[in-house]
Amino acid sequence: MPDPISWAAVWPYYSAVLVASYLCGSIPFGLLLTQYAGLGDVRNIGSGNIGATNVLRTGRKDLAAATLLLDALKGVVPVLIAWHLGGPDFVVTAAFGAFLGHLFPVWLGFRGGKGVATYIGVLLATSWPAGLAFAGIWLTTAIVTRYSSLAALLASLATPIILAIRSEFQYAEIFGVLTAFLWFKHSANIGRLLKGTESRIGKK
Repeated sequence: MPDPISWAAVWPYYSAVLVASYLCGSIPFGLLLTQYAGLGDVRNIGSGNIGATNVLRTGRKDLAAATLLLDALKGVVPVLIAWHLGGPDFVVTAAFGAFLGHLFPVWLGFRGGKGVATYIGVLLATSWPAGLAFAGIWLTTAIVTRYSSLAALLASLATPIILAIRSEFQYAEIFGVLTAFLWFKHSANIGRLLKGTESRIGKK
């Protein structure tokens, strides 16, 4: 981070990166795609979430895949732009802003998604080896347990550790924060996992 003397000069740039990244992350692609397809408000079905998993409950696999990709890209794009603008410090700011935008979008009364797709998008753009590790842990856990939520929880929990092992300590710190937010958004899932009532992948 900048020293105290230079902070007064650069804080507007950090603020601009944060706000722009937040606005990018807050685009509710799942809601927009389902409404454009004439399926109504995706928040009125299933879990009421705007993410790909709930979009899949409309029966449109293509829209769910598009939501997954776009939600990931709204994490990728701000981080890559931030890297070219100002390096790691801007990356950390953009990662936080984009992820926060998805979780708490201003357009939807700050009620957004659970953040898994945007988390992996931000992570791949920040440290692609750690992103691949996340994907590997998620896939392995999902295959073994058939719990999508558990897979995301364990993969996100491992992410700051993986980044620290790679000596990417600045990124490990911010992903520790993002992981805490992701777990908070999955609190209901955690409760169902503990009770044994969480839905499994492929269950009708």
